[in-house]
Amino acid sequence: MPLVWFRADQKPMTPTYDLTLLLDSGAPPEGRAAILAAVESAIGDAGTLIGKHDWGLRQLAYEIDHRGDAEYHLIQFSGPPELIQSLDHTLRITDGVVRFRIIKLRPGMPPPPELRPRHHEPAGEAAGAEEDRDERPAAPSAPAPQAAPAPAPAVSVDTG
Repeated sequence: MPLVWFRADQKPMTPTYDLTLLLDSGAPPEGRAAILAAVESAIGDAGTLIGKHDWGLRQLAYEIDHRGDAEYHLIQFSGPPELIQSLDHTLRITDGVVRFRIIKLRPGMPPPPELRPRHHEPAGEAAGAEEDRDERPAAPSAPAPQAAPAPAPAVSVDTG
């Protein structure tokens, strides 16, 4: 175990970790909820849960075990190395976990992006609210027609 030096009046810092968890979208919702509850319980018992982000069902970049999509979750926590080892072991053998990755965050890292699609309020609930607009830039339109190239000069060939 590495030695950590700190002043007598300081507590040793426990690092912050990101757990990215991809759950099988074909598993029953109760099974996926049970996996998340078990992970949160393990973190709560040995560490501190900092944040959790449900990124929803997303397409995988490539198929994993013939699966084209997975339910993405990001869980941020801090805890001792034993917690990391325990989570690693448990998630490796848990059915319903497609992939997971635990990374140690450097101090000062920005918060994770909010990747879950926003739910728009119905027009009747928001008094005087303008219609929601898509904030993405418009798709580029077809390129403007280019001028036709100048015709090549005529060449006469004497066959005579």
